[in-house]
Amino acid sequence: MITAERKDGHSLKLSRILREATEHRLDLYLFVPGELGLNSQVLPEDGFYHNAIHSTRTYFSDRPHLPLVHSRLAERGKLTPEQYRVSLSLYGYQYVVGLEQSCHDLRNRMEAVSQEEVEAVVSLAQDILRRLRRRVPNDDTLRKYYTNIDNYVSWFTEQRLLSLVAHLPRNGDYKTVKSLLLEVCAIERQHRIDNKYNTAHASDSLSRISNKMRLLRRLIEYPVTLKERTRELGGGEQKLLKAVVTAVVMTTVSLAAYEVRETLGGLSMMVILALAVLYALRELFKDDLRNTLWRWLRRGRPKWRRQYFDVHSTQLVGRQLEWFDYQRPYRVPAEVRAARRANVSQREEVVLHYGSHSRMLPTRFLTGYEQTRESLQLDLTMLARLMEKGSHHVYQLKENQVSRQPVERRYLFNLITREVQGLKPPVLQRWKVVVSRSKIVEVEEIPQKKKA
Repeated sequence: MITAERKDGHSLKLSRILREATEHRLDLYLFVPGELGLNSQVLPEDGFYHNAIHSTRTYFSDRPHLPLVHSRLAERGKLTPEQYRVSLSLYGYQYVVGLEQSCHDLRNRMEAVSQEEVEAVVSLAQDILRRLRRRVPNDDTLRKYYTNIDNYVSWFTEQRLLSLVAHLPRNGDYKTVKSLLLEVCAIERQHRIDNKYNTAHASDSLSRISNKMRLLRRLIEYPVTLKERTRELGGGEQKLLKAVVTAVVMTTVSLAAYEVRETLGGLSMMVILALAVLYALRELFKDDLRNTLWRWLRRGRPKWRRQYFDVHSTQLVGRQLEWFDYQRPYRVPAEVRAARRANVSQREEVVLHYGSHSRMLPTRFLTGYEQTRESLQLDLTMLARLMEKGSHHVYQLKENQVSRQPVERRYLFNLITREVQGLKPPVLQRWKVVVSRSKIVEVEEIPQKKKA
């Protein structure tokens, strides 16, 4: 299953877990309102792919005790400091991702959240942190890695819980839940002070502490994130096609020029004029012919190849082929159209299609890890620039008084994903994405009807 959440600005984050050593296929269809006037001339396909689609792969483990085992092995000298760093980084990274998702879910349905649900999240977070801090390494090299990770997860925990406090509804359980969350925040703040993780100068400055924690987040993610190398496909074919088209056009023009001279005889103004027309036709049709043949040749074929490498061993651990193109709704597969539930008024939509076909090699992964987590960031900023500026007004009658209220212009995008893992049947999911010129306003998943 795929999860979707909005980030800052116009960023939409999609995440999924690749669980097996099988082939994985992902197709993403973004239905863009026709009123934006999107086409390949306004926004080229290659430009959107390189600027708006960003993906990363990290190691993933469903065995949370593994980093703690590695911690004990490292102290006995059975693991190198780098192996310890990777293991502990993965532990901290998965905790951060899990807490981020849990708090995000609670905030989305804050009005209906019970005290027991909040207590469960807090209890689980405290339990994971307690396990992390159960064994503090004595070796200075290992302790440096431990300090960075413990410092960040403590600060991140406080930030996530404070965000819940800020969005708590003023109902009957408000005071109790708020007291619980603030108590845990105070414990984490005191934990960082007792261990002298941050200087007083840094702690007192929001910008300094925020930038430091952003750096620590990157240090945690680096050891568990696979390196990538992307290469555009078809470069040799394009050169060959260009040479063949040029040869064919030149041969045709040369034969036509020979026939003109034979017909009109000698060198005259008529011959010169005819040759000029032939060479003008050559320049007119050569590029169009080459572009048409190139589109026909590459239709349905991948445009990019992405390779994944382990950060430490530099071994190739996976490959991925990628597609991106614009489509009309009638060209979209029938099952995707059914999930979209389009009606007549939506036929003018333009569909952005991104596809990937990957295969990972778990035998070359770090020891103990057989899964990866893919995070795909979709930046809609380039589409937001096509939206109309300003707002419109709506008149409202209230208490016999007419008021005029400004309303921000919003546009509804539909996002549909189709995921296939190995020989399993495809899984389709749909989200409604409400976007304004300034940000993504709302992301709502629409449950799919089960087939009878």
